[in-house]
Amino acid sequence: MTCKWLLVLALACGSVQAAPTSSEPLSQNRLAEILKERGLGSNLQSMGQSVATNTSTVINTAMGMIGIPYRFGGTSAETGFDCSGFVRAIYQDTMGHLLPRKADDQAKATQKIDKKELKPGDLVFFNTMRRTFSHVGIYVGDGQFIHSPSKGKSVRVENMNTSYWAKRFNGARRVDVATAEATVLTGNDISP
Repeated sequence: MTCKWLLVLALACGSVQAAPTSSEPLSQNRLAEILKERGLGSNLQSMGQSVATNTSTVINTAMGMIGIPYRFGGTSAETGFDCSGFVRAIYQDTMGHLLPRKADDQAKATQKIDKKELKPGDLVFFNTMRRTFSHVGIYVGDGQFIHSPSKGKSVRVENMNTSYWAKRFNGARRVDVATAEATVLTGNDISP
């Protein structure tokens, strides 16, 4: 329920944060300021987080990236993101969990779940290039997902039940939270 309201608040806030112009990465303090400005709030602890807090942090951080432009091969807010670079950056920045670089490899490295089991923070995959798992986004709830779509567009939230996305849906995956929390606590990448 909380994520549903976060999504409503994020969509209601008309401002879009442009990509930072400096060469410095978006700091957690600046991210917290952006989220506070948008009324989203944030608890950006890196240790001892509950599953709900982890999910909230993933979604809040992803929402803070709305408006950052697509860039093929992009992996940061400074340069722009492609779809898998966006997902990888969000999970690395919020959970310390390093997912593989490519969307199809992200699908292989995460736990398969049924569409009806989707929860905010899960990954959703689509066939947009005539091959399975060629596009990935992060599910935010109520049939919505956030992603970096394609050239000329920017990070945004879309409805995965529209005909375009529904026809191309390939599956859903869950990042192993226990593994991700262990990664944060130890500071090591223990992903498969």
